[in-house]
Amino acid sequence: MSVLRNASIKTSSSISYALASILGPPLTIPTRKMSTECQFVQAPHKLLVIPGPIEVTDEVLLANAHPSMSHMSPDFARVFGDCIRMTRQGHEIMVDLAAEHKLTRTLGWDQVSANLVEPGENALVLHSGYFADSFADCLQTYGANVDQIKAEIGGAVKEADIESALQAKKYKIVTVTHVDTSTAVLSDIKAIANVVKRVSPDTLVVVDAVCSVASEEIQMDAWGIDVVLTASQKGLGTPPGLSILVVSQKAVQVFENRSTPVTTYYASWKKWLPIMKAYENNSAAYFATPPVNLIYAFHASLKQIMQGSVSLEQRFKLHQEGVPLSEDVRANGIFYFPDGFTASDIVPRLLKKDVVVAGGLHASIKDKYFRIGHMGVSVVDPSRGDIDKIISAVKESFAEAKASKQ
Repeated sequence: MSVLRNASIKTSSSISYALASILGPPLTIPTRKMSTECQFVQAPHKLLVIPGPIEVTDEVLLANAHPSMSHMSPDFARVFGDCIRMTRQGHEIMVDLAAEHKLTRTLGWDQVSANLVEPGENALVLHSGYFADSFADCLQTYGANVDQIKAEIGGAVKEADIESALQAKKYKIVTVTHVDTSTAVLSDIKAIANVVKRVSPDTLVVVDAVCSVASEEIQMDAWGIDVVLTASQKGLGTPPGLSILVVSQKAVQVFENRSTPVTTYYASWKKWLPIMKAYENNSAAYFATPPVNLIYAFHASLKQIMQGSVSLEQRFKLHQEGVPLSEDVRANGIFYFPDGFTASDIVPRLLKKDVVVAGGLHASIKDKYFRIGHMGVSVVDPSRGDIDKIISAVKESFAEAKASKQ
């Protein structure tokens, strides 16, 4: 499933998503201010600011504690259907939705590789960090012939290089990671899609948007994107557990016109498209049991994102801070701090201050930086004080690390 919403003043869709998983009942009442919408308050915990999972709201976490429901019940069908209808809000081109549950980004790669690319067909992967290698590996597993265009570390793939590759060979799909959390690089999806449409209009544009939904603008129909895949644990503001995939009518037609059988069972769109269509019409259907409680939580998150007081344009502005090689490839959702220290100098000190960050991921530079996820409720709700706590903890940790080296 997925969430789609118009950015203010825009006629095309922007994308955002969410999910929740279970935490136990609160042990004590935390000191932070309780939500005005929810009388439930989470148990005290360390501030989670890795690049996903991220902090979740009380409302989303409480929704995940909904009593167990039959996935075939009318009540659940309405909630699931409402999620799909919210997904479609403002959409003109997106008429079919494929969704999977229980796994996250990886299942999205499987869906694209198995449903859209037949064995022996060509796929072009634009590489701006760690996750492009994994997507390429998945495509090759399903029999695709994969080429990669690799940017320098901290940079994005150049449009001229994409154009040259498309002129040299016919590709079934071009994939790009919108925001790669290993480098904090933001790729210009609109520009990339324009190049593909101009040079090779039959080629499908596939965007790995796991770290960009609800943090970066995505206009799927206006920009000519064919697939957006994501997961629920990053900018969507709730813990992991749902794999979310949105496909264009063009991509659905490619799937329906394939000449060989789909090489997956669980991730086959032949199985899931009828299920999604049924739930959208408030009618339960069965292929595999969906995670009912997570979908209740997902529903709560969608309502916050789409009907809350903060518009998507405002959300994007609040997320606009980060640091790669240059401003034009700077992602909104990730902070990235190289400073002559190693991660071991800083990360353990932050943990002692109850701030959980992530170490480096990109193999070439993983010992030279650490990552702070700058997304979701920590960014959108300043009353929580999360950003101030992060800044204070980082300053103190660097000061302590510097003093320890003298």
